Amino acid sequence: MIKAGIVGGTGYTGVELLRLLAQHSEVELTAITSRKEAGMAVADMFPNLRGRVSLKFSDPQDAPLGDCDVVFFATPNGVAMQQTRELLDAGVKVIDLAADFRIKDVALWEKWYGMQHACPDLIAEAVYGLPEINRDQVKGARLIANPGCYPTAAQLGFLPLIEAGVVDTAFLVADCKSGVSGAGRKAEVHTLFAEASDNFKAYAVPGHRHLPEIKQGLARMAGKDVNLTFVPHLTPLIRGIHATLYGRLTKDVDLQALFEARYQGEYFVDVLPAGAHPETRSVRSANHCRIAVHRPQGGDTVVVLSVIDNLVKGAAGQAVQNMNILFGLPENAGLQQIPLLP
Repeated sequence: MIKAGIVGGTGYTGVELLRLLAQHSEVELTAITSRKEAGMAVADMFPNLRGRVSLKFSDPQDAPLGDCDVVFFATPNGVAMQQTRELLDAGVKVIDLAADFRIKDVALWEKWYGMQHACPDLIAEAVYGLPEINRDQVKGARLIANPGCYPTAAQLGFLPLIEAGVVDTAFLVADCKSGVSGAGRKAEVHTLFAEASDNFKAYAVPGHRHLPEIKQGLARMAGKDVNLTFVPHLTPLIRGIHATLYGRLTKDVDLQALFEARYQGEYFVDVLPAGAHPETRSVRSANHCRIAVHRPQGGDTVVVLSVIDNLVKGAAGQAVQNMNILFGLPENAGLQQIPLLP
């Protein structure tokens, strides 16, 4: 059994990790930490886990994290980098669901996240955990930088086009929408029901923290710098990301065949039939990304529609997918849930 610990288990990604790991036949939940809630039974905070998770939250200083095989950080940015080195030295594998190890350029990371990095040398070692691109690197890693939600949807959507060299990488557009759970569980005015319900708005148009992460990934695919316009929007949904991606075609290509060939055999990426329009509810609570590709009016613009659950394939589910790869398990172990409808 894989002994798993979670640091920061009181947020939405933390409870998603608990939900998924509690159903995983090869995992033993060993510790879950929270300074504020130390001593409280997990099931008292999250009643959906009654009868499935018997742990109590423990203070990070007292939690037996060094006895774990893998520790997940479901914490705010800047926390994992303070504790990762000690865990790695103890032989524990680390999967960080925040952004501490995602961006390879340390100065760029410090600019966007507004703090000095505590262990820049580990950034070079960290493997970016988008399995559909870096599966082989994940297999031998000690430290996984779990991708962000917007970056997952956008990169999986653009990947076949950029790998095949059929779009102009000087003009890429990612028009993305997210549910309010993407903002986390903390209380903020803009996510109050009366503020977010029956409303739709763009935000962070001048620049969002996920922009450098997406550009870094697309540049790796292209082998050169890319120009990307990324505009996120807040929707009156709890879960879900819908990414509408635009590019200019530079070659005539069978787009449907290109996408189907690239994702053939990928359990968690579903290329829909030609003409389809994926819905966020079709991936709710599941680790899937559903994609459709269009060429409106047969012109030179390609439109890719990519949907994920921001808390699952965009966070906790992808982290479990990476854990499965790390420990040589079937990639879909514990992740075969059917999306919820209605």
